[in-house]
Amino acid sequence: MEQKLPLPPFTFETATQKVQLAEDAWNSQDPERVSLAYTVDSEWRNRSTFLNGRPEIVKFLTAKWQRELDYKLKKELWAFTDNRIAVRFEYEYHDAGGQWYRAYGNENWEFDENGLMQRRFASINDLPINEEDRRL
Repeated sequence: MEQKLPLPPFTFETATQKVQLAEDAWNSQDPERVSLAYTVDSEWRNRSTFLNGRPEIVKFLTAKWQRELDYKLKKELWAFTDNRIAVRFEYEYHDAGGQWYRAYGNENWEFDENGLMQRRFASINDLPINEEDRRL
């Protein structure tokens, strides 16, 4: 049986660890690696896009990182309970034309008993920035 440590129920330490592991995976920009943190039938809402399952996650992330160049993400634990974690995040990227953006948002995560994320709901806003205003 597939497991992704740490497992719920979360403590402050294990929730913080789970957030750092997610940040590291997303910063790899490897859709296959990222998808392995989710259940095979994981349910996502990312902005106005709704996804179900790892194949859709891989397809979505592949397209995302083809558009969002030099992507860099920072996540922060906001709150946690038994099998749920809320995070705030920001990331920066530029498009093919060289315009930089900073995206801000919040995510709500729900995990199964094996530590795989079964639900991810993300609300995200983008702000155009100048390259010299980058923080990440």
